[in-house]
Order: sequence, then C-alpha cells, then structure tokens
Amino acid sequence: MTPAIALHGLARWPRLCGLEERLRRAAAAALATAAPPFTGELSVTFLPDEEMGELNRTWLGRSGPTDVIAFGLEGPARTGDVYVAPETAARNARELGIDVDEELARLVIHGVLHVLGHDHPEGDERYGSPMYELQEELLKGPAGR
Repeated sequence: MTPAIALHGLARWPRLCGLEERLRRAAAAALATAAPPFTGELSVTFLPDEEMGELNRTWLGRSGPTDVIAFGLEGPARTGDVYVAPETAARNARELGIDVDEELARLVIHGVLHVLGHDHPEGDERYGSPMYELQEELLKGPAGR
C-alpha cells in the first residue's frame, strides 16, 4: 500500500505551489527508506514563523521559530506530521548561499526521516551523522530535483 502524503499551507506562499511535486517526491523518497515500509499517512504543513514558534514552544519547550518539527506515531495506523517554516528556510538558504527550493526539499526529507525514527546529535556533529548523510543522499537524487 502506498502511503498517503498530504501537503498543507502551500497557498500561503505562491512560490510553494510551483514546488508541490518536488516536495511530494522528497517526502516519498524519505518514506521509501522505512523498514518496515511506511504505509500510513504523512502530513506536511507549511507554517509562518509565528505559528512555528508556537509549536516549538508548546511541544518542544524551545523559544522562537525553527525550520522543521516532526511528530510520528507508531502502531497499526502509523502516521506522521511534519511542519516546515518557509520564512526560516528562506533565511537559512540565504545565509548558506543555497537555493531556497533545495532547502525546502531538504527540510521535508529531514522531517520525514525524524518521523521514521532517525535522529542526529546537536551542533556541528549532526553533519557527520548517518541521518544527515541519508538526507543529503536523498536530496542529490530525483527527490531533490
């Protein structure tokens, strides 16, 4: 059974409407790495910084917006919710000198990998983690383009 992938909030950012297929491919590629296969439902929601900051404070106890937050539920009806902040993604992309579309696809992949149970250390150590390497491998493939 193919997992259902729902994208929400794209209309708030007209640019994202043109990226819908790329973002859906990014999510599907990350889900395809699941063992056992992910057959539940995945929701990816794009939120303004203010709403992302509220989620971050309420559920993670951290202040301010962040670029991506993910929640996964195990069980027979496995589900996942990924939240992405396009405004934060755009700022990060500018600081890193990369394309914002690439950063958005990266964040979707990153969030889905968290839903699947992957994790990484904090700080610069994250860039050498297996999760980060898988994320970047997926981003370089068809899912990231």
